[in-house]
Amino acid sequence: MRVMAQMGMVMNLDKCIGCHTCSVTCKQAWTNRAGTEYVWFNNVETRPGLGYPRRHEDQERWRGGWEVDKSGRLRLKAGGRLRKLLTIFSSPVQPELADYYEPWTYDYATLIDAPLGDDFPVARPKSLITGEDTKVTWSANWDDNLGGATEHGPNDPIVQKLRAESNERIKFEFEKTFMFYLPRICEHCLNPACMASCPSGAIYKRSEDGIVLVDQDRCRGWRQCITGCPYKKIYFNHKSGKAEKCTFCYPRVEVGLPTVCSETCVGRLRYLGLFLYDADAVTTAASVPDDRDLYEAQMDLLLDPEDPAVLAAAREQGIPEDWLDAARRSPVYALAKKYRVALPLHPEYRTMPMVWYVPPLSPVTDLLRDQGHDAEGVDTLFGAIEALRIPVEYLAELFTAGDTAVVDGVLRKLAAMRAYLRDITLGRDPDPEIPALVGMSGEDLYEMYRLMALAKYDERYVIPKAHVEQAHDLEEIGCSLDYDEGPGMYSGPLGEASGRPAPVAVETFHALKQRQASDQPTSEESLRGRVNLLNWDGQGTPDGLFPEHRS
Repeated sequence: MRVMAQMGMVMNLDKCIGCHTCSVTCKQAWTNRAGTEYVWFNNVETRPGLGYPRRHEDQERWRGGWEVDKSGRLRLKAGGRLRKLLTIFSSPVQPELADYYEPWTYDYATLIDAPLGDDFPVARPKSLITGEDTKVTWSANWDDNLGGATEHGPNDPIVQKLRAESNERIKFEFEKTFMFYLPRICEHCLNPACMASCPSGAIYKRSEDGIVLVDQDRCRGWRQCITGCPYKKIYFNHKSGKAEKCTFCYPRVEVGLPTVCSETCVGRLRYLGLFLYDADAVTTAASVPDDRDLYEAQMDLLLDPEDPAVLAAAREQGIPEDWLDAARRSPVYALAKKYRVALPLHPEYRTMPMVWYVPPLSPVTDLLRDQGHDAEGVDTLFGAIEALRIPVEYLAELFTAGDTAVVDGVLRKLAAMRAYLRDITLGRDPDPEIPALVGMSGEDLYEMYRLMALAKYDERYVIPKAHVEQAHDLEEIGCSLDYDEGPGMYSGPLGEASGRPAPVAVETFHALKQRQASDQPTSEESLRGRVNLLNWDGQGTPDGLFPEHRS
């Protein structure tokens, strides 16, 4: 048993109101600069919906994540080294800009400088890629709050699958509409497919806390990581020619502060904490034949921080005592393993994701209340789960690879918690049969309620600080903030390219267009210091393309 530590996050979807504050603050902190206009490390999706990028869950098309071959071994869905070599310059299973959206700004100067006239001036949208006039047709939040659900909702990959299996049980009629919000960040997986897909070895998983990062010095912009990631949470910076992704706000985490998305969350739905897991068992757990066994296999990976044998093995691996104490107090371990109400997102991708979700129960109680029923009565509430407006099958496809029994068990625990605590709140004697119905004690049910409803700041965020002796290991040159292209570096309060119709990226666009249209060889001088294989047309030999000859 090789014990390692992993920072994890749990999100309680019942509390998400879809305000997108987490997305905006993350954008301002990490991707508010040229080259990352379309990049959202954190985004909030309305489900059902197409997501961001569009239909990112359709792995029959995108070929992300892992699969088990006939011999029972894990392999990347997108293929091994040979296939990646053949598709390294043109990958048919990689999202294009249209699958995200073409970022834009507005020609605000027209509004300010337009002369007095009879017509009100119009600020046309300008592409931040080409600088030309564009038409806004999609964005990262286009189908928010079921916007256009009658048109786009049936194209949700999960809805399509359930419709095919259940003879169109899900219909997008007004009286049957259901929705909830799903915030998404990088999953910082235990078995990351992005890392295995990178030809340059630029993606790595930090041994001290499990955060997955991109070494900007080693990244060559091949974009195979984008293909490999089934969650499509790695993006290409079209200015620097490098890949970028959510960093789990590691500069904050190292000093004991929560991530920006957690700190600014209006609904207080995010929890941060430490898991201990057996690193030697990850491959075995990810290789179980049946997709529906992956949830339990991932549960078996998570080690009990109270177990003396686990603590002894952790100390042998050099995990500090204050980190072990943080693991014992971890809210994410409690919600995911102790109470088993938090579930991983798409375990069937076999990446062992470490961002967990408590599925929503609110639509059940809302419907019962609106119909005049006792929305907190245990008998009424338990019976309503089977007729949930959000079909249990939909939640199961998201969180348990289709195993409805696990999701049903979680919803029953949440329903039992509400019914049990109502008696206590009203001054009545609590019914001991309620926790027994879900295999819990009254004390556990009350502690789960405290964590999910009343937990204070230091209970929701249990983040051990980095140690002085780890300082050298934590010098992340690949994601440092001390250079021009570093995440979070921008020149103005609203971002380098905000509000300007001619962004820096136009230079790259026109340079590439000129080279491809010209019949003259590209001069070495024009490419000096700007070697980028993605923009090189094969003409000329720019300085730096090959090592200098030494006599």
